Amino acid sequence: MKSLAELAAIRDKMKDKVVLREGTGDIRVVVGMATCGIAAGARPVLNAFVEAINDADLSSKVTVTQTGCIGICQYEPVVEIYEADKEKVTYVKMTPEKAAEVVEKHLKGGKVVTDYIMNK
Repeated sequence: MKSLAELAAIRDKMKDKVVLREGTGDIRVVVGMATCGIAAGARPVLNAFVEAINDADLSSKVTVTQTGCIGICQYEPVVEIYEADKEKVTYVKMTPEKAAEVVEKHLKGGKVVTDYIMNK
């Protein structure tokens, strides 16, 4: 960075992503980010959820957060989705491509992507 203006531009560019991760939406997407999750690729999955939710204009409805160990390391990266008055959905062995599909079909379309859930 060479100037304060560059820093401000970076802040403005990232502002939506930070707000999305700290939001108060009706739906919570929780990505397991313990050591095992990160080693299995959870960071790109988290970023893919943030990007796809932002692109789908769901940021007022969906909050993306991270947590530590979920306890099912052999299934990492693990993503849990919590919705009011619905049972928690646990997606396993996630990838950025699967995250985009979950956003489109589950978060936007309302249908669980059963191919990626833990209890089929």
